[in-house]
Amino acid sequence: MTKCPGLDHTLRRAADFLEKAGADSPRLTAEVLLAHACGLERSELLKILILRPDARLDGQILRAARAFFARRARGEPTAYITGRKEFYGREFKVGPEVLVPRPESELLVDLALSEARRSGGRGGETRFFADFGTGSGCLAATLSLELSENWKGLAVDDSEAALRAALANFRALGCAFDRLLALRGDFRAPPLPLRSLDLLLCNPPYVSEAEYAGLAREVRRFEPKHALVPGGGAGGPPGNGAEEATARGAEGTEDAVAVIRQAELLLRPGGALVMEMGQGQGKLLAGAADREKWAEIRVHKDGAGLDRALFGKLALC
Repeated sequence: MTKCPGLDHTLRRAADFLEKAGADSPRLTAEVLLAHACGLERSELLKILILRPDARLDGQILRAARAFFARRARGEPTAYITGRKEFYGREFKVGPEVLVPRPESELLVDLALSEARRSGGRGGETRFFADFGTGSGCLAATLSLELSENWKGLAVDDSEAALRAALANFRALGCAFDRLLALRGDFRAPPLPLRSLDLLLCNPPYVSEAEYAGLAREVRRFEPKHALVPGGGAGGPPGNGAEEATARGAEGTEDAVAVIRQAELLLRPGGALVMEMGQGQGKLLAGAADREKWAEIRVHKDGAGLDRALFGKLALC
């Protein structure tokens, strides 16, 4: 009977296999996937590796791990294989119905929290935020858990599958039902009252068709196109730009401009918009805002020096 290989040997072979397949961070990925197959956290697996590098793997675990390695070699994101991804220090359940949360999007949370805490609330009055195109719910859940209890939030998405994923994360993270609700609706024409929000977050589709063709294969093959490219499969109400973008080939800014227009209608005086954007889109999106309606518009860069977020503060009158 053939013995199962040791832990160290398995990891080295897996890392070589993943490197040849072109996977990013092959050793780290091998550790994460093997830990998942073992039902362990990566830190627990590494402790075993230090103490018992030749520890033999159970045959069933080894078969599961090899299946995970093969899926990653074909380009499937590690987060979809493990079903989870960390964002802002919390773990979120993810699947192919939603985008994998990116570290770059944490900038939106930082900007939103800074503005919410700075503006506060007079006498503990109730304040409202919305997260348009919530996906996994990582932005909405993080804000709801980080903000004071006088803030109430609404997570909006036009995908029923995405809303199910968001609700699962809200329950798992203990988000209070009376402080965070989910609503199915198109963020380009949301069913919300005028002047009803104090804070609006959005990570809209902002990848052009030309840029999409050059994205990594794992993104193009596995992540939902409609969450990346305006009009990329989700559709939307007539006249909102999605159909036109599909017909002519999306330029990437169609949905972002629509969100700015919605913010001008939905935000209360002094309310704030925090929206993610693609590289090089800052000047165009800042210019799309009606300067008579906004007291402040600024573009924030990410750690790589690229345009990443638009911050706007509506005028008080």
